[in-house]
Amino acid sequence: MNAPAELGAIARVGPNAVIRVAEALEEARGPDAVARVFRTAGLEHYLKTLPSEMVDEREVTRLQAALREQLGLDVARPVSHDAGLRTGDYLLANRIPRPVQRLLVILPARLASRVLISAIRRNAWTFVGSGVFDGKPGRPTRLTVTDGPICRGASADEPLCDFYAGSFERLFSRLVHPNARVTEVACQASGDESCVFEVRW
Repeated sequence: MNAPAELGAIARVGPNAVIRVAEALEEARGPDAVARVFRTAGLEHYLKTLPSEMVDEREVTRLQAALREQLGLDVARPVSHDAGLRTGDYLLANRIPRPVQRLLVILPARLASRVLISAIRRNAWTFVGSGVFDGKPGRPTRLTVTDGPICRGASADEPLCDFYAGSFERLFSRLVHPNARVTEVACQASGDESCVFEVRW
């Protein structure tokens, strides 16, 4: 199981899924675009003070939907990817202990990948909410998110979970192999059973 939530409780995810989108969007399109997207998502209360605690996963779903609706996929996807990279940076700076990071970077990439996947799995509830995360090391390494909040309820001809791809890519490129790149090869928004990410280096 991913989430230590009580039956019937609203699943919550980390505030990075809101904060980093605001940062990436402001850098890409300016404060007016941030205000427009957040108001469309019904999250105007965050325009004064961004969250510092876990947020309702439904807010993340609405924010990603508003991003795509207001800006179109050509803009929304890079913004979401940048927000994922920023989230990875935050985790490296604040959540993953330095001794663990130092250990991972000296391990062979295949072993480091196994250790990192195990760590991600233990903390998956903080980013997939009521969804499910799994990962299988290998060449390529495959990471899956099922029913995550990023693309929930969306329909598209292309993958939409750039936030996850960016987050995974930053972690794998810093902790497993500097050439690690992540590609979403299947997405529930496109009718697939799960969102699947391949990590190659």
